[in-house]
Amino acid sequence: MDLGLEQFAYLDSPIHRWEARTRLVGLLALIFAFSFVQQMALLPMMGLVTAVLFLLSRLPITFWFNRLRYPGIFLLAVAVLLPFFSGQTVLWQLGPLALRQEGLLEFLLIFVKFVCILTISLVLFGAAPFLTTIKAMRALRLPPILADMLLLTYRYIFELGHDLRTMERAMRLRGFAAGRLSARGARALAAVAGTLLVRSYEQSERVYQAMVLRGYGQTVARPADGFMTTGRDWAALTAVLLVALGFVLAEAMLG
Repeated sequence: MDLGLEQFAYLDSPIHRWEARTRLVGLLALIFAFSFVQQMALLPMMGLVTAVLFLLSRLPITFWFNRLRYPGIFLLAVAVLLPFFSGQTVLWQLGPLALRQEGLLEFLLIFVKFVCILTISLVLFGAAPFLTTIKAMRALRLPPILADMLLLTYRYIFELGHDLRTMERAMRLRGFAAGRLSARGARALAAVAGTLLVRSYEQSERVYQAMVLRGYGQTVARPADGFMTTGRDWAALTAVLLVALGFVLAEAMLG
């Protein structure tokens, strides 16, 4: 399981050159502002702001598509039924199947917010090495447990991916066909998921105990973070914060 978030972390773009702490604050504020939006009239502006930031990052469109593909499939699987079961205004009907306006608008709102927030997150984490972002979080005095959990999740998700591939290979060698729907196959997949969950929990316990033995949790002198903020960084932060504030105010006025 390779997320490849750092694949384009060393490009030369305005987003890459933006100092890590101010970039983290600005883009997180924008993500929170997007999450508050409930008005359909704001969706085009959200899409425009997201597109501008993504173009400024110069990340390839394939990078964006490959990272949104699987979460997008999950979202579609969860929310695709909304237009058929939510609301009263029927737009189209075929027998018992009715397409409803309220559900369609809810689905559109969820989908656009999902794409915009995930794209901004990709810009945030794809424009710098992951450790740089973690160091920026520490430099901003965010709770250390938050940075540690993010770092360990990113580190060990590759281990989980390796375990999953090993278990899939072992199942195929025993005659399991992943594409065949059956009760036996469902039980096998459930067993794999449970085993993976138990293994990850046991591994997290071992890792935590090893970290404690090496002094994790004790207060130590913080090394210099090495970040330098220029006037351009502050200007970019101010501009993005104003955009985020604009979305919050617009939502309050239109709501």
